[in-house]
Amino acid sequence: MGKPVKKINPGGERARHTKEFKLEAVRLLEQGEKTGAQLALELGVARNQLYKWQEQLRVKGEDNAFRGPGAKPVSERSEIERLKREVKELREERDILKKAAKYFAKQLP
Repeated sequence: MGKPVKKINPGGERARHTKEFKLEAVRLLEQGEKTGAQLALELGVARNQLYKWQEQLRVKGEDNAFRGPGAKPVSERSEIERLKREVKELREERDILKKAAKYFAKQLP
């Protein structure tokens, strides 16, 4: 009937790989000493995943590829932190003004 298929990820749990692992896998793929299928079996990843990593590296470059899920660039993270601090200050100022308005409203005849 054919060969039994060996599952790469029998548990069904999603594998996470480091940026270094992905860079090395793409480097080995581009060396061409082994086919994508052979390399994928040795590394324990799906063959198409190797090609996706290769494409991502080609499109985004080494610095921006494999940043992880939802990881923001450093410039955006610092901007977000600055905005959070500003929001906190503005809320504190608003609360002080509310209290002052109540106080002075009581003082009016």
